[in-house]
Amino acid sequence: MTRRPPKTSSLGRLLELGGLAVRAGTSTAASFVSSLGRPAARREELRIEELVRNARRLVATLGEMKGAAMKVGQMLSLQDAILPPEVAAVLRALQKESPSLPLEMVEEQLAEELGDPLQLFVSFEPEAFAAASIGQVHRAVLRDGRRVAVKIQYPGIDRMVEADLGNLRRVLKSVVALVSKVDFEPIWQELRARLREELDYLHEAERMRRMAELHADVPEVVIPRVVEEASTGRILTTEYEEGLSPDEACAPETPQELKDRWGAVLFDFLLRGLLRHRLLHADPNLANFSFRPDGRVVVYDFGCVKEVPLRLARGYRGLCRAALEGRTDDLPDVLKRMGMHRLDGSPLEERLITPWAALVLELLRPAPPYRFGSDDSVARRLLDAARTSLAEAGDVRFPRDIVFVNRTVLGHFGNLARLRAEGPWRDILGRFTEKE
Repeated sequence: MTRRPPKTSSLGRLLELGGLAVRAGTSTAASFVSSLGRPAARREELRIEELVRNARRLVATLGEMKGAAMKVGQMLSLQDAILPPEVAAVLRALQKESPSLPLEMVEEQLAEELGDPLQLFVSFEPEAFAAASIGQVHRAVLRDGRRVAVKIQYPGIDRMVEADLGNLRRVLKSVVALVSKVDFEPIWQELRARLREELDYLHEAERMRRMAELHADVPEVVIPRVVEEASTGRILTTEYEEGLSPDEACAPETPQELKDRWGAVLFDFLLRGLLRHRLLHADPNLANFSFRPDGRVVVYDFGCVKEVPLRLARGYRGLCRAALEGRTDDLPDVLKRMGMHRLDGSPLEERLITPWAALVLELLRPAPPYRFGSDDSVARRLLDAARTSLAEAGDVRFPRDIVFVNRTVLGHFGNLARLRAEGPWRDILGRFTEKE
């Protein structure tokens, strides 16, 4: 990938997205024509090859564009259950391996925000070790000897995000309309709010401090400390906490017992944020975690943290409790109290809900414990249920707050599948669903 500055104008970024769509469409059409008359197995091979080519185009274009466009690509990369494994593997590059900018392209930002860096740092690595949609991260050492990670916001990223928001609203609304008649506006409002929120590093620092306080008695979760004197609205410096990368953690040679321990920590972290603290780390890219040989998990990137309204948290707890107790008849009323119902106020039909409950219960079976990633039948049936629900969701109303909650839950299911984790999922859930 090249390392050129990303375009900042709305027109320039729209042309980038439009060009990507044209190239992908033309390539797909040509591939379809060339597959005509071939055996079914060969046609499927050609289809996967074409999907992989388009995924690589997507990674190259969105990785260089940064901003909201790249963030949406990262969200897509979490959908392992929807995508062929070959395509998901390519898209995962957007989670961590996007091209960084040379230090000279961001050092003016560093100087404007912090003054003379030599007053703070005794050393500063010129090459970023991580690059994301909003900023990139450099290792450094403070004058007091602490190793730190310095996240620098890309210059002009606020303009890029605003440019993308207008373009992506049109694109995403069209995509949603292809598969469902569901009201797109709540989805868009929540997506826009979270993307804008990520631009404020002082807000992220506050979220990190709060999450560290909430997990002070959870030794399995490590949250880096914020370095106040080296943090501003566009620079975030934290103490450097390291561990195994996701690729190292998920490698075949890593003991499965250790993967299972990490999986249990991630599942507990998800439920704790949703059902107890009501403050959810809502960016479940596996690249936002690293893994230690003692079973602990380090959590990074608190730019997307979702405050879960009390009514919604109680609703999710009620759904889980009703499912665990076999009270599926109660699910439509619980969903209605959460704000999810038909346009006329009537509850959703049980036929749309009970298939989900049955599949979730299969994931939560007491024995033998479910192993994520070992059998995709449950994930595939969940996908089929999702498609059925979307097709019939034309007059369904739902609170916008569920958008990132559901995205986080499904994203962590994908993380557990990559770890192929097995664990006492039912027992862990039970601890968070007891009556208040």
